Amino acid sequence: MEARVKSGIWVSMALRLADIAGRSGAVLRKGDPDSGGVLCVLRGREGLVVLSQVRDAEGRPAWIRGSGDAPVDQEKADAYIARQVRRDPDLWVVEFDAPDLQPPFEGRVL
Repeated sequence: MEARVKSGIWVSMALRLADIAGRSGAVLRKGDPDSGGVLCVLRGREGLVVLSQVRDAEGRPAWIRGSGDAPVDQEKADAYIARQVRRDPDLWVVEFDAPDLQPPFEGRVL
């Protein structure tokens, strides 16, 4: 069984990596500090992308573009986040400035 990093620690690490890369980041919603899922909002030039944590077929951590393939406006991103939080009240929501719509942390986007 693979050891997992607590959500609060992972969020702190992602914010630190963003800061090192010269990108700002902020926690928009705190979730369960131990086992809450994470949604990452990437704010780019063309709009927003919301990444959602998933596991791939082999059980490795990965991300999907929950808001769709193309960037969306603030209203659509907020609606997606609200739906996910209703389903899972333990979710964290973290936002990053990402002009290129790439996450400031290492992660595989499916």
